[in-house]
Amino acid sequence: MATALITGASRGIGKATAQAFAKAGWDLLLIARSRDHLQTLSEELRASGARVFFQCIDLSDPNQISGGIKKLLGNGLEPSVLINNAGVAWTGELSAMPLDKWNWLMQINLTSIFQICSVMVPFMRKKKGLIINVSSHAARNSFSQWGAYCVSKAALDRFTKCLAEEERNFGIRACTLTLGSVNSDLWESDYVQSDFDRESMLSLDQVASELLHIASQPDFQVIEDVTLMPSSGAF
Repeated sequence: MATALITGASRGIGKATAQAFAKAGWDLLLIARSRDHLQTLSEELRASGARVFFQCIDLSDPNQISGGIKKLLGNGLEPSVLINNAGVAWTGELSAMPLDKWNWLMQINLTSIFQICSVMVPFMRKKKGLIINVSSHAARNSFSQWGAYCVSKAALDRFTKCLAEEERNFGIRACTLTLGSVNSDLWESDYVQSDFDRESMLSLDQVASELLHIASQPDFQVIEDVTLMPSSGAF
């Protein structure tokens, strides 16, 4: 039975993805900040027959990541798929963005993924594996008031491609799922101001289904990037 490690797993895309993978017969290693939410989700998934372990890690704190990941891997499950899903946004003019908010966003959206991969890649070299980084079409387009988010996703896109090149000879595949707007709780964040029609966005289940599709590819092929956009053309 295959195992996936999912970040940002307590709600939104991460939670829907964990539920979809468990339904498909996968075991799971879950990461998020909220112990209560992870505990509730883990109990739900275990009831469906999946083996599930979780670790509370605040990805905004670089000092928690390496040790937390290693502790999670100590539970005996060996993930063949890593899904870096956790992410945040901040809306406002770049020139007015406080430095602490810039550093916070870059840490979660980019640097934490580098840190997680620094632990996971040597581990995954033993048995090959797949790394899926959840990105955004903001990586390829410029949106006013979303500058820091665009920068972080553009950097993540290039990080993924460089990682794929470096690890190809070790049998590790790396790819991105590039998303248009998704009806998630990101829009309810204190740091995001928007009035978009959320009903026109991609659903959490659509995204989870695509992540499962990518993860289910045989190890002799890789989908390097999938771009999933709402058909209505919503942001």
